[in-house]
Amino acid sequence: MATRKVSLPGVDLEVFDGGSGAPLIFLHGASGLDAGSPFVGALAARRRLIAPSHPGFGASSLPDWVDAPPDIAHIHLELFDALGIDPSQPLDLVGCSLGGWIAAEIAVLVPARIRRLVLVGPVGVKTGPIDALDIPDIYTLSAAAVDKCLYHEPARWKLDPASMTDKQLEIMVRNRETTALLTWEPWMHNPKLRHRLHRVSAPTLFIRGESDGLVSAEYLARYAALVPGATISTIAAAGHVPHIEQPEAFVRTVFDFLGA
Repeated sequence: MATRKVSLPGVDLEVFDGGSGAPLIFLHGASGLDAGSPFVGALAARRRLIAPSHPGFGASSLPDWVDAPPDIAHIHLELFDALGIDPSQPLDLVGCSLGGWIAAEIAVLVPARIRRLVLVGPVGVKTGPIDALDIPDIYTLSAAAVDKCLYHEPARWKLDPASMTDKQLEIMVRNRETTALLTWEPWMHNPKLRHRLHRVSAPTLFIRGESDGLVSAEYLARYAALVPGATISTIAAAGHVPHIEQPEAFVRTVFDFLGA
């Protein structure tokens, strides 16, 4: 994957771009994107994979007017134009967690521009009782409890800050800070999005890791019911990040759907 900086009005984005063929857009979650992850290479082996770091993540700048996922949806639409992607050719769009929320915002803004939509453990809507959180508040949990929510095998994926470079630590903390900015109030959702999801016209697949401790099966089912004709697929032995824990199953599920 080649890395480059794309300058848009008021914001500079870090963009990972590799492979060939029809563009496949990947929008990362709160942890950002590691271009060396096995699923990244597997996606780029079959398509041109374009994966921007959202504003405030990785090496992308963060304008002071960006404070919610809909803002990022508009920025990414500008990015597609800056990359010369033909607006008459509908795109395949994959978004994970926070990236799934942003992907959903894009799909309701420009439904005709999306060919197929894959949302992996997405957040972004309020579907349950008003007096209870749909998504656990990760900022009130210990690191061990958060890892248990994220991973099927948390011990295998536990981060060791002592082994990380200063740059890696800086990016990790910056990603967490930006996630709080984007999702804090209201917690993990846009109250208006659920009323706009009927606009999604692309075939849509929701993917969930069977052990996901953040996005419950009930929440995902209620979310999917808001998108016309959406289907759900569950990946075994995976938590909130099935693309990390089960990259082969994840890539196979994505391409089975995109090629259907």
